[in-house]
Amino acid sequence: MGRAPRIGPYICGIDAALDVVSGKWKGLILWELDTQGVRRFAQLRRALPGVSEKMLTQHLRELEEDGLVHREVYAEVPPRVEYSLTEHGHTLNQALGPLGAWGTERIRREHSATVGVTEAGHGEHAGNGGHGVQRGVQPAAIAPELTE
Repeated sequence: MGRAPRIGPYICGIDAALDVVSGKWKGLILWELDTQGVRRFAQLRRALPGVSEKMLTQHLRELEEDGLVHREVYAEVPPRVEYSLTEHGHTLNQALGPLGAWGTERIRREHSATVGVTEAGHGEHAGNGGHGVQRGVQPAAIAPELTE
């Protein structure tokens, strides 16, 4: 890898937190593992439209190094690898909740389009002002403020 460990110095807690979740896909990986539980690599890739295999691999390795994701390798033929959140990963996901609520409000305020993800994991453009339904979950379950 050749990546230097992230140990600061940091300006503040936000700086330290953003250091861990920096990158377009890390927050989405954390969300997917939190909402769907244990996932295999191919399941994660299908659930994140647009992520390359290389980038997903890199982000999963970094999240594992940071103690947020657990990687379980099964000695089978063919080999099976599963990813799940650690307790530390769950706490980070909880901390990201208010940021997600802020983003949901921004989507609504700006009338932004969103990408819905079907059960099969294929991205679909939802140009309805951010009120797309994802994985069969109603918007109120994701962000209750959208239905008020």
